[in-house]
Amino acid sequence: MAKVERPEVQKVDFDGQVSTEIKKKVSGQRVELLLEYPTVYIVYDKQKAHDYQVYVGETNDIVQRTWQHLEIDPATRQDWKYLAESPNSQLVVIGHPHFNKSLTMDIENSMMLYMSGVPSVKRLNNRRENQQNKYYTANEKNAIFSVIWRKLHDYDADLFPIEAIVRDSALFKASPFHSLTREQDHAREKILRKIQAAFKATQGHQLILVEGEAGSGKTVLLSSLFYQLWQLGQDQNYTAYHAAQNYLLVNHDEQVKVYQNIAEKLGIPVTHVSKPTTFINDPKNTQVDVVLVDEAHLLWTQGKQSYRGKNQWDDILSRAKVVVAVFDKRQILSREGYISADQVQQLERRADQQGGLITLKHQLRMNANQATQDWLIHFVQDGVVGPVPADENYDLQVFTDPVAMYDAIRTKAQDQTHGLSRMLATFDWPYSSTNKQIDYVTVGKLKLPWNKQLKAPKGQPRWTKHLAWAEQEQTLGEVGSTFTIQGFDLNYSGVIIGPSVKYRDGHVVFDPSASQNSKVTKKRTVQDANGQQQKISVADQLLPHELNVLLTRGVNGLYIYAVDEALQAALLAAQAQR
Repeated sequence: MAKVERPEVQKVDFDGQVSTEIKKKVSGQRVELLLEYPTVYIVYDKQKAHDYQVYVGETNDIVQRTWQHLEIDPATRQDWKYLAESPNSQLVVIGHPHFNKSLTMDIENSMMLYMSGVPSVKRLNNRRENQQNKYYTANEKNAIFSVIWRKLHDYDADLFPIEAIVRDSALFKASPFHSLTREQDHAREKILRKIQAAFKATQGHQLILVEGEAGSGKTVLLSSLFYQLWQLGQDQNYTAYHAAQNYLLVNHDEQVKVYQNIAEKLGIPVTHVSKPTTFINDPKNTQVDVVLVDEAHLLWTQGKQSYRGKNQWDDILSRAKVVVAVFDKRQILSREGYISADQVQQLERRADQQGGLITLKHQLRMNANQATQDWLIHFVQDGVVGPVPADENYDLQVFTDPVAMYDAIRTKAQDQTHGLSRMLATFDWPYSSTNKQIDYVTVGKLKLPWNKQLKAPKGQPRWTKHLAWAEQEQTLGEVGSTFTIQGFDLNYSGVIIGPSVKYRDGHVVFDPSASQNSKVTKKRTVQDANGQQQKISVADQLLPHELNVLLTRGVNGLYIYAVDEALQAALLAAQAQR
């Protein structure tokens, strides 16, 4: 790998003496990089421990831009009024010999992406999206950015944590500032055109359905769309969107926290992010403009607890001009959200008839080759345990000992080059959120608590309690389930396949009687063709979904141990054929 030319990074007080201060710290041609070339800059103020307000920008004239921020912008923008008046505000100016307009805009976008993933950043300003297409020095961006970030880390490790730590955060992974693939970008533009057409023609109750397998980039697409709709709604030039009421819903506690944290950072009202029932029960939400639904396969299709309706899909569709729903039928995990094949086809037909059926086909989560991806598909969907394929980029291993697998996961998790790694299991051990005693997953000599039962270590900052399950330090000593990990990535996952998954007569089979997941095993009330209600079992359809979610969490590796002896033997034999 070619050596990256050294960037120039200098921190000065945020005041009118920028040129003078830079000339004191830098000499020769390096001064030109900061004062006469395009630069990226960061203005920040530390309000208290782990609490920063940050502005990220790029400019061709840092002296003129600083003057504008100090003298002009405070009259119309509260964020600049605060930063200009604070005696603690700092300015970091970043230059590089290869900076041009496109590269500085791309670096600015990457900086906002990283800042959105830093927990101590409470407010992130200048929220433009500056993703660039092809340009002369585009291939240098990532290497240059990494060198810049390391220098920033030396200035303030709290504001600029180690790069791997930022990339592991759930906020980073759901940030709207990710560079979109061509497939995602085309999907977003199609959705925006559909929304604009629906507004202009006053068309009612449009459904846009975005389908895709786990890891196909649906969440990043939705986050980007939510951010851009909000931006357009603030822009007086976009009258079609101005003051539009846009909401983002997700029926998952962990994911709601992530989206709310992102919204708060970007100045979007947190009330515009909620669980579906909260949105539906609010009398102000009888007629809104756009509702985005992440993990729409988690929507309830029957009444439950605080939700007194009959179907959250119907209730949301009746309230919005346009509903954009991200959906993967193979991730339906609960009888409350069960949808029959006929009902799925009805949703797809409705969206298709309105020109709003979109499919994302590319796998973006797992760094696995196609053979490894196919092996997982055949294992879960077809019940076939084929030879484990060789894969230089993806570490797929079957372990003979669950303790050894846990040790391997701990080693990965404690190595910052490998990052976020956790133990997971099918829901085959008793668990109660109201039980005062700890519930355990016990396999051989391995005994670990289930799901969110360990307390955070003493001395942990208060804000860490708002992190997703896998990001909290103590959860390395627990085993997670689909209820804590769905929608999130791990670098390495160690999956205990419990007794509900067996191997009989040459095929993988599912045994509902061995599952402890009542959301799967209890029967579901449905209407038959004559309109009569009847109870049916949906466990045979949902248990494979549970396994699919668990086996597709690992970005760089998947470790497996099966409790069923026949399945374990089949997996080990398949590994031996690699």
